[in-house]
Amino acid sequence: MHTPSVCRCCKPIIFGLLVAGGLNIIATTAAPAAEKRTYTKPPMAAFASQMSDALLGSDKYEKPVWNLHDALNLPKWLAVSVEQRTRYETQDGQFKANGKGGDQQIALQTDLWLQACLGKFRAGAEFLDARALWADSGSGVNNTHADTADFIQGYVAWADQNIFYSGYGAEVIAGRQTLNFGSRRLVARNAMRNTINSFTGVRLRLVDYNHWQFNGFVTMPVVRYPTAAADILDETHEFDEEDTHTWFSGGILELSELFWGINSDVYLYHLDEGDSQRNRTRNRRYFTPGLRFYLKPRKGQFDFQTETIAQFGTVRSSTAASNGRDLDHEAWYQHLDVGYTFDLAWSPRLALEYDYASGDHDPNDNKDQRFDTLYGARRFEFGPTGMYGAFARANMNSPGLRITATPTPDVLLGLSHRIHWLAEDKDSWTTANLRDTSGNTGNYIGQQLELSARWDVNSSLNFETAWAHLFKGAFARETQNAPNPEDINYFYVQSQLRF
Repeated sequence: MHTPSVCRCCKPIIFGLLVAGGLNIIATTAAPAAEKRTYTKPPMAAFASQMSDALLGSDKYEKPVWNLHDALNLPKWLAVSVEQRTRYETQDGQFKANGKGGDQQIALQTDLWLQACLGKFRAGAEFLDARALWADSGSGVNNTHADTADFIQGYVAWADQNIFYSGYGAEVIAGRQTLNFGSRRLVARNAMRNTINSFTGVRLRLVDYNHWQFNGFVTMPVVRYPTAAADILDETHEFDEEDTHTWFSGGILELSELFWGINSDVYLYHLDEGDSQRNRTRNRRYFTPGLRFYLKPRKGQFDFQTETIAQFGTVRSSTAASNGRDLDHEAWYQHLDVGYTFDLAWSPRLALEYDYASGDHDPNDNKDQRFDTLYGARRFEFGPTGMYGAFARANMNSPGLRITATPTPDVLLGLSHRIHWLAEDKDSWTTANLRDTSGNTGNYIGQQLELSARWDVNSSLNFETAWAHLFKGAFARETQNAPNPEDINYFYVQSQLRF
């Protein structure tokens, strides 16, 4: 059932309860001494199913200090984990068309993963329950916020680390699965978002250790049900289904240390979208080739990343069959960042960033130039998503500055500042659904400032918080149907428990 909104005076109480609950766990459970080894930090999201690799080994991530496998003395061939994330988020003001007032939400994400291994074969399933509590009926809650009690993975797999004694590794995964490729700008297993994209199909992976890795796949995207906001708010349960009229396929080749430590990705994705009785689409039929070069950050050294993506095909102007028409689609996207990590205490890194995603130049022609980010993630570049998510890779012209620091190995601090213009002033600010087809309002959306902090208590318990402020520009304040011109404050705090 829909829970009524909570008054502003209760917000500090909610924050205190969330933090106090986590601190109580810390106080009552003695954590072992930290290991000296450095591990890659998993995201603040359901991730246990990704922490082992059948071809590259399973020691990239630190084993959760509290884990069911050891506590239940389970056999080595059986893997099991439970993860729970609680996030309280609140927003004052609106940026979306006709938006009014603020909003708040408690996003709950609970995940259970099981996997059984028998020699080179394995079978696994992942169950996710994502809920959005306390959201108002006008808040825009959709199936990216909530997907109650459903399976995001159910697969069988085979892997051989040295196929036919060739020195190459090979893996095949069939069934419902999540995908996470390259920079994650086009294909990603979502992190901050409360729900996770999944696909049903077959994936082939080949590895030449320390040189290259290839992933090829043919899948059908899984549609999360229900889709109606009223049903989501009432927590109506309905099992997700594959969209049998849509195919997403492609391949990505990842090359390691081509020269001077530089790595590269080259890929081609194909989306062929069709209408079904329950899922009207824009019939996107895209080919999306891309190329990325990057040098990983290291102390006392410069690093960089550049990614260029083209997109071409056709797309329908509307999901309505009665008035939709096919448009020629040609779009592109460019990312560039240059950073330097200082060889000092806290290991501060300073980076300059730039993103350009093309927009539709003329609303009255039979062409579409707005870039489509497909199934990509955006939190790591454009600020918090959740119920905020002000910016995405479409009709965007955005430089930025980012600073990160690690006062201790367990604490990560971040500051980000970005300036946002529309790439085409006659096209829309897509996440806000604001558009001035005359172009008279200009193209300056505004500036976004974000402060963030993460604390890894140990390998099982983490906390994270962030505050973002949107300084509205002329387009955000004056376009027809724009909400209250006041700036926006967004804040969240979350805890992640993995065992």
